[in-house]
Amino acid sequence: MHILLTGGTGLIGRQLCRLWLEQGHRLTVWSRRPEEVAKICGAQVRAIAQLDELGESVDAVVNLAGAPIGDRPWSHKRKLLLWSSRITLTENLLAWMERCEQKPQVMISGSAVGWYGDGGERELTEESGPVSEDFASQLCIAWEETAQRAEAMGVRVVLIRTGLVLSAEGGLLSRLLLPFKLGLGGRIGSGRQWMPWVHIDDQIALIDFLLHRFDASGPYNACAPNPVRNRDFAKALGKVLHRPAVVPMPELVLKVALGELSLLLLGGQRATPARLQAAGFTFRFTDLPAALDDLSGRL
Repeated sequence: MHILLTGGTGLIGRQLCRLWLEQGHRLTVWSRRPEEVAKICGAQVRAIAQLDELGESVDAVVNLAGAPIGDRPWSHKRKLLLWSSRITLTENLLAWMERCEQKPQVMISGSAVGWYGDGGERELTEESGPVSEDFASQLCIAWEETAQRAEAMGVRVVLIRTGLVLSAEGGLLSRLLLPFKLGLGGRIGSGRQWMPWVHIDDQIALIDFLLHRFDASGPYNACAPNPVRNRDFAKALGKVLHRPAVVPMPELVLKVALGELSLLLLGGQRATPARLQAAGFTFRFTDLPAALDDLSGRL
């Protein structure tokens, strides 16, 4: 297959490139920094700065681009960037697809379990609707609705509602590593909020699974079958790092320091991958301690 990726240099994108190159696929990455693509994704990966440079048809589009949502407070300017890096970019992809004589067969587009909002104690499957509409939820809803417009062109659309990706190469664990290694880790707020997590190996495998399963379409919760509460996540991470995890982050401190962004940390989703499991996907890592233990040697 010839696969076009956005977000190809990110945590998930670069590992997909490794896998798909091994499988013999042709890869093109659309990037704002095309000069960096070869060293991050591999010399065999073609990089383009504009979609019109492509000059040939593609079989699949994998749309994972988006500025990090949890890196800094949600100022008005930051919200505009988060919006444009997802929705505007996806609209540009759609406009390009409309100009293509031969349309891609499938578009896999990013989203997040934040689509549901703060779900409290409810178990959330793909059949569930949004529970609350904070900014993160509104962003994901708009992102998915934009991507689904490709269906009108005859393109199969798959939506990946990703949980918290656990990897030794970046993401959540890299941000938590220093405080936990210093013995300053612990629960956030009450610690009762649910954390839907997924091992990076399973995240890559499930995207590949959905790419090649030709009857797959619509939303899929990309998270392990057993979400955990934040306090239990903190204990498990402290144990694997051989450090105590008893220093809580008070809710008030987070709200003052992060403003609206604090909702992302103080809320959660008890999301489960019902549609993935029904489709026959098997997770390698269903137990959080086993997932963290697997990654511990690389942390």
